Amino acid sequence: LTTPPMRFDIKNTVRNTLGPLMPRVSSIAMAKASTLMRMVDTAVKPSVNLNALLLTRGIKGTNVFRTVFFMPNLIGGIVLGYIWQILINCVLSLVKQPLLQLNTAAGYWGLIILMCWQQVGYMMIIYIAGLQNVPGDLIEAAQIDGANPWQALVRIKLPMVMSSVTICLFLSLTNSFKLFDQNLSLTGGEPNHASEMLALNIYNTFYTRSGPQWKGIGQAKAVIFFVLVVAIALVQLRATRSREVQQ
Repeated sequence: LTTPPMRFDIKNTVRNTLGPLMPRVSSIAMAKASTLMRMVDTAVKPSVNLNALLLTRGIKGTNVFRTVFFMPNLIGGIVLGYIWQILINCVLSLVKQPLLQLNTAAGYWGLIILMCWQQVGYMMIIYIAGLQNVPGDLIEAAQIDGANPWQALVRIKLPMVMSSVTICLFLSLTNSFKLFDQNLSLTGGEPNHASEMLALNIYNTFYTRSGPQWKGIGQAKAVIFFVLVVAIALVQLRATRSREVQQ
């Protein structure tokens, strides 16, 4: 008797490997991670720019304000998640709304608030360093030429701090994708995985499901996750570095 030759069907292999993976990643984690990323970028950048501008004007107590804004960045994400979970649940109970474990919208807004509160101070320091590197001669020359403060900001300061914008945008994009410990402690992915980001989804797939097939699916998700983050980060770096001005 001869054993029939084994055939490698790539379609069935891809379907069996990525079949359980694609529905959860694309419809749940991926869409929500992308939404959270965009919302965080929209929410963090204007507030950081405003704080940095205000704290470079030589007002009283500047160093105190810088310290206060930077302090949340020194606290671990797990601790921050539990702190904000208590605060948000207290507010939700006062307004007679479902708690975080039963409230998807509150979970998302809680994650956004937590990330903004944690990252604003760190990015503010980067923006302040960039603003302080802008030569005073350029600002003075612009004022002599009749430029108002808004024109000096848009035409001189912003182009000169594009390197800081590149760094902060890169950190925002990558951190929003890599969001894990805050997600784990604040919502835990509840209710019913509705607030589960991609990093937490990969962790739950690999560690909380029984069976060797889930280990492989978790590893496949991690590889796709890595490629996705690298690709988006490279596109962002290329787009923002082209706008940088050499001093």
